[in-house]
Amino acid sequence: MNRTRHDEFRDYVTERGHVLLRSAVQLTGDRAEAEDLLQAALAKTYLAWDRIQDRSAIDGYVRRAMVNTQISWWRRRKLEIYPTDDLPEQAVDDHTRRSELHDVLGRALDRLPERQRLAVILRYYEDMPEAEIADVLGVSIGTVKSTVSRAMAKLRDDAGLEADFPGIPPQRP
Repeated sequence: MNRTRHDEFRDYVTERGHVLLRSAVQLTGDRAEAEDLLQAALAKTYLAWDRIQDRSAIDGYVRRAMVNTQISWWRRRKLEIYPTDDLPEQAVDDHTRRSELHDVLGRALDRLPERQRLAVILRYYEDMPEAEIADVLGVSIGTVKSTVSRAMAKLRDDAGLEADFPGIPPQRP
């Protein structure tokens, strides 16, 4: 069956859109702005679809388009900001807790054995299906499932999480 460019692109967005949106949220810090950013990057990708020979590189192409678009938007907004003697009334979001939590989770992942850490990162950060993870790690799907399960159990029982970040409630039953 001869698939059209439109069908291939639609299937790609259906399969990878949620992963790309998560990357966009990390770039922007705002869900609505991330959706706009992803939409702009996908529009650029659609226009270049026929020129992208390596279909495994499409995620990288979209992410690069998001970064370039975000930089362009940031520069444009920078020109719209003017210094003033009056302070704004609205409060500025404090992302300290999110940053601290990110650091704590990074340290907790570092405490896992390498294979468990890779399996968790591929599964939850890259949102890869178990079959792809099995191919990447060169193991069976069952091994991926058990490895991720053991890693998540270790993370739940990690006393270092509580010590590093007292605001995280214990998950023990």
